[in-house]
Amino acid sequence: MNGIIIGLLLPFLGTTLGAACVMLMRKNMNSVLEKLLMGFAAGVMVAASVWSLLIPAMEMSSDEGFLKVMPAAAGFVAGIGFLLLLDVIVPHQHIDGGPSEGPKSKLSRTTKLVFAVTLHNIPEGMAVGVSLAAALEQNAYVPMTAALALAIGIAIQNFPEGAIVSMPLRTAGNSRLKSFFIGSMSGIVEPIAATITILLASIIVPALPYLLSFAAGAMIYVVVEELIPETQEGEHSNMGTIGFALGFVLMMVLDVVLG
Repeated sequence: MNGIIIGLLLPFLGTTLGAACVMLMRKNMNSVLEKLLMGFAAGVMVAASVWSLLIPAMEMSSDEGFLKVMPAAAGFVAGIGFLLLLDVIVPHQHIDGGPSEGPKSKLSRTTKLVFAVTLHNIPEGMAVGVSLAAALEQNAYVPMTAALALAIGIAIQNFPEGAIVSMPLRTAGNSRLKSFFIGSMSGIVEPIAATITILLASIIVPALPYLLSFAAGAMIYVVVEELIPETQEGEHSNMGTIGFALGFVLMMVLDVVLG
């Protein structure tokens, strides 16, 4: 039970610590550092999708050949479709400052940015939740240490996301405390999504391979649709690539060593 609680709270802690940067920094985050951290987050999410989610999803299948990969493939495609749907129906603003996406609304650009980061956090919360659920129900395929490794990786990559939300709020004229609070609360959806996923997975054990790969698809959507394009725009795009490599290697090592 302690492992479950720690796994649920770690990602939210990462977001909160990132949001706390608004208490220390006077200006927006340096563009070089921002690209590095966003690339790092993308690398963590890709590695986690492969080692922590897709591979265990395939290992859980008792079938052989083509049928062995079908649950993982179906769940992955469904996860992509789910985030695509949210991307269409929820008004949000990308970090790069381009045009707003989703249905038209009178919400401020900063509020839409908060929505965008919240959308990022839904699949991350699901990933942690389904990994913890798999550790409870199918420990042979996903040990608790591997689930906690995923939670640690998500917490690390949540740090820049917390800062990316809180600092523009401060620039827009909000107090440091309010900016910190809103930035940290953008990550509250993660333990909520994780808890819901654990409850669903514990009830429908045969669905675990689908849920693992569903979370992987949702995370890959965020990486391809938002994080990678934003690291490659303008100057210093190489920092995004370096950050991606560092994040990928760190998450791979965490999963293999702790898993």
